[in-house]
Amino acid sequence: MKRREFLKSTAVFVAGASISVSALDFIDPKEILAANPDLRWGFLVDTHKCVGCGFCVKACKIENDIPYDANVTRTWVERYVIKKDGDVVMDSPKGARDGYTSKLLDQNHSGMLQVPDEEIAQAFFVPKLCNHCATPACVQVCPVGATYQAADGVVLIDRTWCIGCGYCIMGCPYGVRFFHPVEHVADKCTFCYHRISKGGNTACAQACPNGARRIGNLKDPNDPVTVALMTQRVGVLRDEYGTKPQVFYLGLNKEVR
Repeated sequence: MKRREFLKSTAVFVAGASISVSALDFIDPKEILAANPDLRWGFLVDTHKCVGCGFCVKACKIENDIPYDANVTRTWVERYVIKKDGDVVMDSPKGARDGYTSKLLDQNHSGMLQVPDEEIAQAFFVPKLCNHCATPACVQVCPVGATYQAADGVVLIDRTWCIGCGYCIMGCPYGVRFFHPVEHVADKCTFCYHRISKGGNTACAQACPNGARRIGNLKDPNDPVTVALMTQRVGVLRDEYGTKPQVFYLGLNKEVR
């Protein structure tokens, strides 16, 4: 029996016995990654600066080996059009990989929709990615410890442990997780951990031409991201779930979920 098949069958047995495998200490991030009490990664998105160009999505796919034409991506951009009558129309074709070059909004099976300019009250773009929650639901539901949280707050996935059960995908309230079409394991944004852990920038932030995305150390009071959080009005997605997202938004509209 292959290791993954053994783990999967073991997880099913344990679940039936009402014992949480995730409670066992399979992986201790402090032993794998250097614990630094002075480092806590956070991400800032300025919706005022996002123009929906899609450069961030392209860069992320290339950097993290997500098939370019696959309808999955670690980060994406949503377009919102709020009408004067209060209706909200949203689209994100291919995650906005190719940007928005038309006023037509992709409504999937309903076809393309164009909202007349005179009916529009507000229109804007909202980038999304894994929120690397301080209390991540995905870590809690993973039955084999494949999803774990590093000492600096980043939520990661150990592909060698993942059994593809999909619990983390179902448990995430933000819909940021997916099955990798090639590796056949759970996947999501990692804040480009292979880059930032060596002092680099995330691929999406580096590619953004307007500085709409920034990553920073929330433990450093002089970090530009921390300064923005302390001096400006910021919001998070779905605060009511209590997961404490560490991706913060400037200019977040109440219609965005």
